[in-house]
Amino acid sequence: MALKVKAREKRMKFSKDGQEMYRYVMQPELYSQLAQDKVIREAALRSGVSEGVMKACWDAAGEVIKAWLPEGHSVPLPGLGTCRFGLSASSVDDVNKVKSSLIKVRRIVFTPSTELKDELRDTPVVITCYDRDGNEVKRVTSTDDAEIDDGTTTPDPSQGGGTGGDGGDDNTGGGPDMG
Repeated sequence: MALKVKAREKRMKFSKDGQEMYRYVMQPELYSQLAQDKVIREAALRSGVSEGVMKACWDAAGEVIKAWLPEGHSVPLPGLGTCRFGLSASSVDDVNKVKSSLIKVRRIVFTPSTELKDELRDTPVVITCYDRDGNEVKRVTSTDDAEIDDGTTTPDPSQGGGTGGDGGDDNTGGGPDMG
């Protein structure tokens, strides 16, 4: 299996003088969301237990996760990693300035397991390029070193990365835990 990516030629503005240029912009091809019943059926088949038992276990696991996350626990997700609640907040220099309005965003922080990161690293990426008229013009299969961003580092904006990780006054998934 491979990750499928589209690179579409789009008109972009890059200069202050308004000169427009075309660039190929990559985005993953989105698949449909799997129905929970289908996942339960497949898990029951792979585990050898009945669908009813699997559904009961699935529902119970979801309830346990929902109960423990708000208590501040980092909850393991079998074969995937862990998740926990976190937040992003501004810092202040005086304890008297600490207030709830400093909280910018509440989030769910997922930390992938080593096995899951290895799976992503080993999965080839197939890029299909489309020109501005929607015609396929090229297809590329990855041969990169497959660096993995697990959400604990700040991507380099000069390399096309966005914001994230531990950024300045924010307390995000990469910095000390405030959640």
